[in-house]
Amino acid sequence: MEKFFEKNMNPNHQSLKIVERLEKEELPRFSFLKDLKAKFSTFSGSAKEGKEPEIYLVGGAVRDLLLDRKIEDYDFLIRKVKKEDLEVFLKEKGAVNFVGRAFGIFKFIPKGPQLKEAIDIALPRQDFSLLTGSRHDFKIKTDPELPIEEDLKRRDFTINALAIELEPPFKLIDIVQGKKDLEKGLIRAVGAPRERFKEDCSRILRAIRFACQFDFKIEEETFKELKNQVKNLNRIRREVVFERERKFFLPGMVEYRIVPYEIIAKEMLRSFYYDPLKTIEFYEQSGIFKELMPEVLKMKGCPQPQKYHSEGDVWTHSLMAVKNLYSPEFKKEFGEERPSSELILATFFHDIGKPYVIKTPEKDKTERIRFDGHDEIGAELSKEIAERLKLSSPKDYGVDSKRLAWLVRNHMIFVNRDIEKIRARTIEKYFFHHYFKGEDLLKLGYADIMASIPLGGKSDFTNFYKMKQRIEEIKKLSASKKEAPSPLLTGDEIMEKFSLEAGSLIGRLLSLLREEQLSKRVKTGEEAYNFLKEFLAKKEKNRQ
Repeated sequence: MEKFFEKNMNPNHQSLKIVERLEKEELPRFSFLKDLKAKFSTFSGSAKEGKEPEIYLVGGAVRDLLLDRKIEDYDFLIRKVKKEDLEVFLKEKGAVNFVGRAFGIFKFIPKGPQLKEAIDIALPRQDFSLLTGSRHDFKIKTDPELPIEEDLKRRDFTINALAIELEPPFKLIDIVQGKKDLEKGLIRAVGAPRERFKEDCSRILRAIRFACQFDFKIEEETFKELKNQVKNLNRIRREVVFERERKFFLPGMVEYRIVPYEIIAKEMLRSFYYDPLKTIEFYEQSGIFKELMPEVLKMKGCPQPQKYHSEGDVWTHSLMAVKNLYSPEFKKEFGEERPSSELILATFFHDIGKPYVIKTPEKDKTERIRFDGHDEIGAELSKEIAERLKLSSPKDYGVDSKRLAWLVRNHMIFVNRDIEKIRARTIEKYFFHHYFKGEDLLKLGYADIMASIPLGGKSDFTNFYKMKQRIEEIKKLSASKKEAPSPLLTGDEIMEKFSLEAGSLIGRLLSLLREEQLSKRVKTGEEAYNFLKEFLAKKEKNRQ
């Protein structure tokens, strides 16, 4: 843990480093807070009595500040100001989104150039859960006079139940020892874990996401209850509702998921992005895979031919491949850019089809263990998982199910292929597509090969580097040396030059010409014209 925990750090004071950051970096960005303080203060002159607003930085923002991390989301809590008055004030100072107004929360963007994303401005509140497990089944009571300590009691984990009063000496409010858990690297539920998870089952995934994001452990009792509650991730709630039709109220049954797939997708993808191996370990140990993604568990214990996979079963091989995405060798080959969510999942899923198609000498009389067609089956399974869990739903980091399936389907392109004989047009199709990501296919191939360890030997990258050389040869044909070259002739130009009508022939001519261009046999527009002229002449002669 950072040294600033050791300097002048007690429940009532922050370290000098944190105070300096608040005063010099954070608070100057929120000048409206000063105006709020001045507007609602009832002290005047030498009066000894009066009321002054209390402003706190709360939750994850305090956690990130204590961890010396960039603050991702700013949450402010305002005491001793009525909701109606706060609403009027915020309207004067910037743009207000009233989505959370019923919960005493305002999404607010202050005027000025410094902030472009909304911050949360909230009143103290108490939550009264209906204990359905749904994050929406709460009764909310806001109270501007509610002590800050009461507001913090309702929060999920101790590292998020922290507040700093934004007035020197910047008092830290920590009633659940959240700072100590930060120092220990622990995710611990506030109060009784059973109650916290029963209030909102999505906290199961959220706890794991925090553990992966900060490289923390989950406290023993919290993890024990997390495992007990995992079964609720797929729970469906049914309610009788009444709908008005004409002059009558007609009852109807409504079903909804306790934890919507959109929330599952958001938490799952963030966990995989921060630390995929830790996510896989948590999801396996807790039973989350069994509930949400049982297909992957079939890889456990699925044997592979030792001659090609001395590293172990399909599960072991897949985890090794994921680990390889972060290896020094991988970074040397591809750079320091963090793997995308699609690449991480494609690497984990690339052999998911093997248990479904396995053939063995004992059972099927094959010469060795075989997995014919596992790439196609794996692509279908990957697509089905992504669509079932709505992994495309997060706006900024969602996974495209088609691209995910494409990567899994084509990961075998580096295996058992005579790379030199693959058509240049085929290389372009796989590695220069405008929609599918050829660079991710290269990365997946590298991680897969690195995790495939022949008996008594090393991973064989021969085909990988042959493929990479073919790709580089195509790139050299472009002006930028980074992409495939532009076509020498367009379909319209071919139709005009040879007086042809639109149809399948034009597509064939374009494909033939593209192969000649990428193979460096045709280099100019004139050579392209002569090539097509000769081809059409031969075609006409053969027709006669």
